[in-house]
Amino acid sequence: MSATESNAPAGDANDSGMAAKNPAKRRRTLLILLLVFITIGVIWFLLWTLVFSRRETTDDAYVGGNQVAISAQVPGTVVAIFADDTQHVDAGQPLVRLDGTDASVRLSQARSALAQAVRQVRQQTDAASGSDAAVAARRIDLARAQADLRRRLPLIAAHAEAPETIQHLRDAVAQAQSALAAAQAQASAEHASIAGTSIADNPAVLQARANFRAAWVAAQRDTIYAPVSGYVAQRSVQLGNSVQAGQQLMTVLPLHHLWIDANFKESQLHHVRIGQPATITTDLYGGDVAYHGKVIGLGAGTGSVFSLLPAQNATGNWIKVVQRVPVRIALEDRELDQHPLRLGLSSAVTVDISNDRGAVLAPQSAHPPVAQTRVYDQMASQADAEADKVIRANLPAAAGSGGKPAH
Repeated sequence: MSATESNAPAGDANDSGMAAKNPAKRRRTLLILLLVFITIGVIWFLLWTLVFSRRETTDDAYVGGNQVAISAQVPGTVVAIFADDTQHVDAGQPLVRLDGTDASVRLSQARSALAQAVRQVRQQTDAASGSDAAVAARRIDLARAQADLRRRLPLIAAHAEAPETIQHLRDAVAQAQSALAAAQAQASAEHASIAGTSIADNPAVLQARANFRAAWVAAQRDTIYAPVSGYVAQRSVQLGNSVQAGQQLMTVLPLHHLWIDANFKESQLHHVRIGQPATITTDLYGGDVAYHGKVIGLGAGTGSVFSLLPAQNATGNWIKVVQRVPVRIALEDRELDQHPLRLGLSSAVTVDISNDRGAVLAPQSAHPPVAQTRVYDQMASQADAEADKVIRANLPAAAGSGGKPAH
């Protein structure tokens, strides 16, 4: 037997061994791949169940806040500007001053009119007191005339008195009655303008007082104050500008109280509820700083509804576009103090929707005002104090605090 023939059986044996190993290797590889895919599927299922299905995210979100427009309340010429863009101002701080010449003249006129009104009411009060004295005197005259007539009547029966004398006495009584009626009418007319009120509460004085207060407040409004604390932006006023009432001069942005307007797709709002917690990151600080807030309200309409030119979907050619609804998220003031934000900055929002038992629409409002200022309350109280000074200065020296005259 040759060498070739002797080697053939050995080669066939090796081929059969490799063929036996290949199916086992393939099965092992397929099993590993199957386990990998199953593991990936389980991980994805767990991630979806425990993470992705319990949150809604969007990067169509921006920082929002109040923009307090500062405008002139009275017309005038700008003579001073006390704040510029990017500067911080406190509530009650002067921002702009207008020329106060005209307001000062009107205030002086109103002050004089108030003083004159007080003195006129004083004069009417004194005249009414004089009318009362005249009525008392006429009553005395009438009583005297009636007494004379009663004394002389018995004498006429005894023919001890002339009839002409009795007639004169009757005429005197009638004349005294007429004089008393005239005095009472005069007294009633004098009391009509002052009855039931003190000098300070007289309608004429109150009218003059209201005019004085208006003139005093207008004079104070020549200086424009900041209603809130914040940062100045969009200053457009310049020295020498002639401004009108209501004209915007600058804007104050209170950066201590901000929020996020996150525009979610309508398909993402199924489980979004008021009160759900949210995590916010911004492009300004990146992922290093995370803000924590909560949902405080969902918009009443989509953005397209409130646009300048709303979409006309009842046209022949129509393409469905997924709409977005703004969701407002409140931020914590403490975190804003540590890492300040600016209005309009881009942000990414993640809302935890695991608890979806809250309200979709805000309940009936029973909260304090969204924003308020007491800067102008002091102005009104100062106007009252100035008016009281003018009134007291023109009252009688012995008059009480209520303005009642002493006689």
